[in-house]
Amino acid sequence: GWREAVAAAAGALQAGGLVALPTDTVYGVACLAQDSAAVRSIYSLKGRNGGKPLAICLGDVEWLYRYCQVNVPDELLRDLLPGPVTLVLKRSEELNKDLNPFTSLVGVRIPNHPFVRELARACSGPLALTSANISCQASTLTVSEFQDLWPQLSLIIDGGPIGDVQSPECRLGSTVVDLSVSGKFTIIRPGCALTPTVEILKQKYGLIPESA
Repeated sequence: GWREAVAAAAGALQAGGLVALPTDTVYGVACLAQDSAAVRSIYSLKGRNGGKPLAICLGDVEWLYRYCQVNVPDELLRDLLPGPVTLVLKRSEELNKDLNPFTSLVGVRIPNHPFVRELARACSGPLALTSANISCQASTLTVSEFQDLWPQLSLIIDGGPIGDVQSPECRLGSTVVDLSVSGKFTIIRPGCALTPTVEILKQKYGLIPESA
């Protein structure tokens, strides 16, 4: 069923649809980042403020070099990705101009979840990824928790509950860290992996925290 699910989800995305899927943190909704109409659909689905950027999701670290200007060692990327971390870097010309047109930066996710990574590889381009919930509401850990969104989704991949549904920590989402300024880092959202992320950036790579 795994291959069929990846193929069905890739087909739905390539047809301009929105797909709900499990990640390593919370349930997400994805569309093709290079499809401007689908990106607009995600904003209307969530009732999201148009000024709030969407992250992109890739299958493998190598793809970062295509869509971002990377100014940190490759080893640093591989120490944090795949994992529950969003790295914010300067975007490259390759990325859809209609995705986050108001900023020169982009957040990149490579979730440590085989389904999402397989799907990103199958689409051979970035997915735009956001949490499966109405903006400003709690993140979701089961598909039944975002029932309100079902009618507007092309496909829902049920990967079962993610983490402990009773635990508020499990709903924190990824740790978002801005690495766009050489030698420095800024924590934009503490998320669920703050301590190990900061430890790697400071101890191993000597990056200096900028006060957000």
